[in-house]
Amino acid sequence: MADDGTILIGKSSGDTGKPERLTLRLANRHGLVAGATGTGKTVTLQVMAEGFSNAGVPVFAADIKGDLSGLAAPGEAKPVFVKRAEELGITYEPDRFPTVFWDLFGEQGHPIRCTVMEMGPLLLARLLELNDTQEGVLNIAFRVADENQWPVIDLKDLRALLTVLTENLKEISGTYGNVSAASVGAIQRQLLMLENQGADKFFGEPALNLSDFMRTDREGRGFVNILAADKLMQKPRLYASFLLWMLSELFEELPEVGDLDKPKLVFFFDEAHLLFNDAPKPLLDAVEQVVRLIRSKGVGVYFVTQNPLDVPETVLGQLGNRVQHALRAFTPRDQRAVKAAAETFRQNPGFDVAKAITELGVGEALVSFLEAKGTPSVVERALVAPPQGRVGPLTPAERADLVARSPLRGKYDETVDNESAYEMLAKRKGLDSAPAEAAQGSEGGLGGLLGSLGGMLGGVLGSKPAPQGKGGRRPPPSLAEQVVTNAARSMARSVGTQVGNAILRNVLGGLMKK
Repeated sequence: MADDGTILIGKSSGDTGKPERLTLRLANRHGLVAGATGTGKTVTLQVMAEGFSNAGVPVFAADIKGDLSGLAAPGEAKPVFVKRAEELGITYEPDRFPTVFWDLFGEQGHPIRCTVMEMGPLLLARLLELNDTQEGVLNIAFRVADENQWPVIDLKDLRALLTVLTENLKEISGTYGNVSAASVGAIQRQLLMLENQGADKFFGEPALNLSDFMRTDREGRGFVNILAADKLMQKPRLYASFLLWMLSELFEELPEVGDLDKPKLVFFFDEAHLLFNDAPKPLLDAVEQVVRLIRSKGVGVYFVTQNPLDVPETVLGQLGNRVQHALRAFTPRDQRAVKAAAETFRQNPGFDVAKAITELGVGEALVSFLEAKGTPSVVERALVAPPQGRVGPLTPAERADLVARSPLRGKYDETVDNESAYEMLAKRKGLDSAPAEAAQGSEGGLGGLLGSLGGMLGGVLGSKPAPQGKGGRRPPPSLAEQVVTNAARSMARSVGTQVGNAILRNVLGGLMKK
């Protein structure tokens, strides 16, 4: 980082080349790193992450191939790096950066968990690939849980909640709208598929505290939070839903701070096309809103993708800092992508931007960063600076050692199963299934009186004789019957207490008089 609050990204080509710098004060205006496979996107991402870390800005990045983990180890003074540094007018100095490793599956880093309630019905419906009708049923389930104060933490809670809907279809449908057994069954089947993929490990407690992403070390450098995404990429919907959930949580939890001297956090969204593929319009609208407004929370979002056309125009227009690596123009779609990428830059009269995009070599890029007044600079063809950390992945032993010495060791490693909807509903079902005789007492005496009172209350509230199921067994009580029964028992207990107190007072009074 320079003293003027910038990060060196590279140097423009030619005899009059100048350093190309990203201004930290404008880094929360978001950005795009694009280019075909093998053109140097990952190295550029690493250079940017190192620059932010040195500036005291924490970073979160998904590591698709494992290469970003090399940030935690010092680089090597390879001749190509030394030469590139000389061309940029700097000295190559290997360095390592403070790094925390995360993994949704808990295998290559600290587990990341969130609760089902935090994920919410919109993102969960997309994760489960539900249609509109099924999504509506899921919304009703969340509403029922909220009104009854049943915390839905993990997938077993959600399954228990769906069972309640199935057992009370008539009452639920009459209150919230039609709920069919077929829709509930479809959601249950999708949940089973999600569990079979290992995604159930993502839902639970302790839930992630996002402030743990925004840490600095003793030297004031920002931690680079690296998400192991090699296995996660095999489940693209889980990957996209998780990252969008995290953006939404940052947006909701962080206070408004306006424009700061540097961002509070920079978020790199690799393989960005997975977020937008087959996304319904409400979800796209939510993404656009979050990207547009999260800037005021001090968070910068950088999309990393192969093709600029992967990002919708409404989102692409919010990305002010651009690094464009080479694109190939073999197909009509590729040609449209080259043209679209060229048109998004502020044109440079010195060269043909569209032609340059197809001619860029590895480690070269077209760059345009926001200038002091927030306007994009003229696009320049530049050499990207060499990274100071290792280019390439850590060994499993090196990663395991760093995880063992992590400042967050022990905080998230063990799952905690607190009482939630599953336990509450199981407990209620156990109470409701107790024999009527145990609840009402014997036929005679005080128990018989209270039992009769409960029966009278049921009659007043309109309860009907329970139909007999197969084999003479009584079917499970409906939601309405449960409400009546619980009310009767509550009144019976209250009356019983009053009667008991009266008897006790009379007995004690008689003894005192003797």
